[in-house]
Amino acid sequence: MSYEESLRSITLEADSSIGIYTGPPGLPGSASPHGGKQYHFVKVTGRNTAGLAGATDRVVGVLQNKPQQAGGAATIGIRGVTNVVAGEQIDAGEEVKPGAAGSAVVAAAGTGVGVALQSAASGSLVPVLLV
Repeated sequence: MSYEESLRSITLEADSSIGIYTGPPGLPGSASPHGGKQYHFVKVTGRNTAGLAGATDRVVGVLQNKPQQAGGAATIGIRGVTNVVAGEQIDAGEEVKPGAAGSAVVAAAGTGVGVALQSAASGSLVPVLLV
């Protein structure tokens, strides 16, 4: 079971890497899969702008919503417990950092941006305490 708790957030503008039109599921023009980049690690990419974080980027938080275009409002969880998409098998208590596509991967001790609170398989949501 994945969950969020005591999450503080900020709002920045989405750049084109996270401002992706997903539309209503099943309607013409809607993306498939329908997820967008919600629950992926993000970084600051410009003045008041956020984008998808990669493996070597400084993380600002985790995207909480699905901005539908570049310039849309991106709600970013910056402190507390939030869901993150697991990019590989993660065990409870392991430190995590962003992988190449902004999903959570296991980090070396002392280099993570959060701690997994539960175990999760690749592609599923894992609750992470952002540190």
